[in-house]
Amino acid sequence: MSSFSESALEKKLSELSNSQQSVQTLSLWLIHHRKHAGPIVSVWHRELRKVAEEKKSSLKRTFQQIQEEEDDDYPGSYSPQDPSAGPLLTEDLIKALQDLENAASGDATVRQKIASLPQEVQDVSLLEKITDKEAAERLSKTVDEACLLLAEYNGRLAAELEDRRQLARMLIEYTQNQKDVLTEKEKKLE
Repeated sequence: MSSFSESALEKKLSELSNSQQSVQTLSLWLIHHRKHAGPIVSVWHRELRKVAEEKKSSLKRTFQQIQEEEDDDYPGSYSPQDPSAGPLLTEDLIKALQDLENAASGDATVRQKIASLPQEVQDVSLLEKITDKEAAERLSKTVDEACLLLAEYNGRLAAELEDRRQLARMLIEYTQNQKDVLTEKEKKLE
């Protein structure tokens, strides 16, 4: 089976006909590449807005075919109605958690640099000890370097905070999805 790319998908969608064979071939290709669910839904949605009305029925039939053929742990992950509401794939959640291992708050080297900044940078009362222009220039250079270090670190911390908020949303969505899947499976068992 050919590898996935957005351009390959666009080509396949443009070549899609209303025949059952065409719909089934594309749906099997999409199922094979389900790990690319996000880009698949984005391209599908974009193409759906561009095509003529008679082609829309083929696109919709393709996704109905996928839903019929695929008994996935994440039902609706290819749902064309609302791509942003599709459930989170486990791999995305794992990657987000692994990314936090390298977060700014865990950067001991930078924290050590900040902790070892000279007192003159932190305590304004020590400015009185400056007696000549050279000492003032040295302190000015040290303060500039400290400001750069702190600004960069604060930026990284702000980005980490946003990543953590996003991860919290992902975990909530993932948990809800798992509850929905469990409920659906329990109903099937009854």
